[in-house]
Amino acid sequence: MLTFLQQLRVDWPCASEKASTETLRSRALAEITCVHDGRTLPPGVLGRLCLKELVEEQGLAAGYDPNLDNCLVTEDLLSVLAELQEALRYWPEDSYPGLAGANSCTVIHVVSCEEEFQQQKLDLLWWKLDDQAPLRQKHLICGPVKVAGAPGTLMTAPEYYKFRHAQVCKASALKHSEDLAQDPAWMEIFGILSVATIKFEMLSTSPQSQLLLALSDSSISTKGTKSGTFVMYNCARLATLFESYKRSKEQGLYPTFPPVSSLDFSLLHDEGEWLLLFNSVLPFPDLLSQIAVLDCTTPGLHIAARTEMMCKFLVQLSMDFSSYYNRVHVLGEPRPHLFGQMFARLQLLRAVREVLHAGLAMLGLPPLSHI
Repeated sequence: MLTFLQQLRVDWPCASEKASTETLRSRALAEITCVHDGRTLPPGVLGRLCLKELVEEQGLAAGYDPNLDNCLVTEDLLSVLAELQEALRYWPEDSYPGLAGANSCTVIHVVSCEEEFQQQKLDLLWWKLDDQAPLRQKHLICGPVKVAGAPGTLMTAPEYYKFRHAQVCKASALKHSEDLAQDPAWMEIFGILSVATIKFEMLSTSPQSQLLLALSDSSISTKGTKSGTFVMYNCARLATLFESYKRSKEQGLYPTFPPVSSLDFSLLHDEGEWLLLFNSVLPFPDLLSQIAVLDCTTPGLHIAARTEMMCKFLVQLSMDFSSYYNRVHVLGEPRPHLFGQMFARLQLLRAVREVLHAGLAMLGLPPLSHI
């Protein structure tokens, strides 16, 4: 799973080496008080710890499963907890200015709905066995991911990535009428397109909802999976547009971009231009304020992420831009009386490009300059 996350360019915290469980094990053995009536414990099991008292003592009952009572402490569970400790200890503080130590840190457990109960136990066990445990722990619950089609169809995360990557390579080979898989530059692009395909497929559905994956040979062209490549394609079109202007300016066809304050935006008459401005550029700061930061200060155990809002926003922005760009020649003939409208349009598309790049960065995706 860690390799899969790395392929998706997710900077996931992990221990620098095999974490030691000795301290946790000693603390757990000291806390275990339940009697087993002389029965031998199964291999790897240390005993049981009562968690209900901890929930009541900490005043954290809101949000925890009411059936939480005893926790079966195993060597495997302590190993997972030790990895959490190590990840927190070695997480680079300069990643988040102002973050210093567990007291100012919030740990977010990203967990599937099937494993939520066990993860709550791990959360409480951390409090029980570690005096330096983070003061705030939140749980982000994700719905199940299932494969559409035949019941019981299973696919591992690495197989899923390999499947989508092969589809991207095949689609590109058909488009360019040649196999580009041996070109390192194109392989880097194929990797980014694969990541974009997967992230938009995964994140366009609310994390708390069930996600159905369409895994057929033609599914790269279906609505659910083409969103990522469509957004990246239009990102590349924007880059090509500004590169074309730069080359034409160097050839003396167009003048240098004038100061923004001198531009006449009343020359923007096309409806598509105002759609881009009022549906994308102007609302973007409000969208960021809603979804850019997980609200970890709210009471209760659970938090929610709104990834689907950003995905849908970027898809709609790309649709509006694509429609406009297919209809309007932004870089017109190099005639002085046309430059005013051209620069007004370019400035609008500069703002569109900034919004698009910022939205992609929110999803951990770099912009593409060509595709």
